[in-house]
Amino acid sequence: MQYTKQIDRIIETDVLVIGGGSAGFGAAVAAARNGAKTLLIEREQMLGGMATGGLVGPFMTCYNDEPTEQIVKGIFDELCTRTEERGGAIHPSRVEGMSTYSSYYIKSHCHVTPFSSEILEVVMEEMVREAGAEILYDVQVCDVLTDGGKITGVVAAMKEGMAVFCAKTYIDCTGDADVVYFAGGDFVKGDEKDGVMQPVTLFFEVGNIDREKFVGALEEKKAKGELGIPGENCWSWYIKEARANGDWDIDRHEVGNYEEPIKGRWKINTTRMAYVDATRTEEISKAVMEGRRQVFEVLHFLQKYVPGCENIELIEMASRLGVRETRHIKGQYKLTTEDILDRKHFEDAICTFAYAIDIHNSEGGGATFHQVNDYYTIPFRCLVPEKIENLLVAGRCISGTSGAAASYRVIPCCIATGQAAGTAAALALGEGCEAGDVPTEKLRETLTRQGAVIKD
Repeated sequence: MQYTKQIDRIIETDVLVIGGGSAGFGAAVAAARNGAKTLLIEREQMLGGMATGGLVGPFMTCYNDEPTEQIVKGIFDELCTRTEERGGAIHPSRVEGMSTYSSYYIKSHCHVTPFSSEILEVVMEEMVREAGAEILYDVQVCDVLTDGGKITGVVAAMKEGMAVFCAKTYIDCTGDADVVYFAGGDFVKGDEKDGVMQPVTLFFEVGNIDREKFVGALEEKKAKGELGIPGENCWSWYIKEARANGDWDIDRHEVGNYEEPIKGRWKINTTRMAYVDATRTEEISKAVMEGRRQVFEVLHFLQKYVPGCENIELIEMASRLGVRETRHIKGQYKLTTEDILDRKHFEDAICTFAYAIDIHNSEGGGATFHQVNDYYTIPFRCLVPEKIENLLVAGRCISGTSGAAASYRVIPCCIATGQAAGTAAALALGEGCEAGDVPTEKLRETLTRQGAVIKD
């Protein structure tokens, strides 16, 4: 079927940020603060993506692996501080490991940031608008127009019809590299060996837990040294019993229960749907429905087996899947697991990170977990796709292997790469060059001056 339609509405800007998740938030704030006319378009009616609509939380660690130093600051740290001031977060400097806020993990879970998704989305919106960027919600990207290796427009559906968004620089913050895909750019899905992607999750929030009984049982296990082990952590002993009784058929051996800064509320990360390609509508739909089924199985388990959960209540299920992995772009440099573990030096490094290489297994219910060597950096070239001149990419779909992405896919790093992309896009306007060609010394100096941490 061939369909032809004339689009009369053209919307122009200097920098167009596509996707308002954590990376898009960071990119829009940075681009606007550095003087670029910036427009952010988002398919939902909120910013934050996984952190808000997906209920994913807490923010994983923003510290080095020791952990002795906060290494993700800049816009991310400002977001944490401002959300805390609104009563919706606890700053990571005040959160130790092996606590209710980290689901009693210690490795790579010390100095996490508990937050309320509802308050976070308000603070994000305030920061973007205060920076001077504009936001348009309910905008679904449908296609990308190109000419000679450059994007000439992004086609999107709006409530009132189709529109084309034209900019000098485009930043793909969709998480799935949708702009790269529509523009005909190169990418790899999932693991380069067989294309398998990490399982997806549907987060949910609960309340009405008897905290004294619930935490007391966990603290008793903690005192015996029986908590904090990946794959064998919170309530794993009850899951074994429930599985034997036919009350648990989820391919997961523990319950990730993360206390929020708002009294009585907990985020639960336990559901697991494997072999899902979250770039395909049919598979997303099936996974969401299976996730909702699993939510009620987890609730039944908690109510029947776990102390303090006898009267547990469901507050909210995420409105979108928690997706860990889809497309990885082919950029000017591909970050590898070896680069991370060896702490390879990059002259064009634009951020520093240290979360573990955390690969959720598609079979067996566990995870493969590798600590990093104190910290590592990400080069700017990972944000610059091959073949498309006026496009940058930020977030979990930057150029890297599946193993490397298992570390940098989490929210603090997505905001940091977003800040780098937005800053580069703004600097390119003054330099009169494409964003991928900005002088990296000037980019790094600007990022550092504006609070980012770039360790050499």
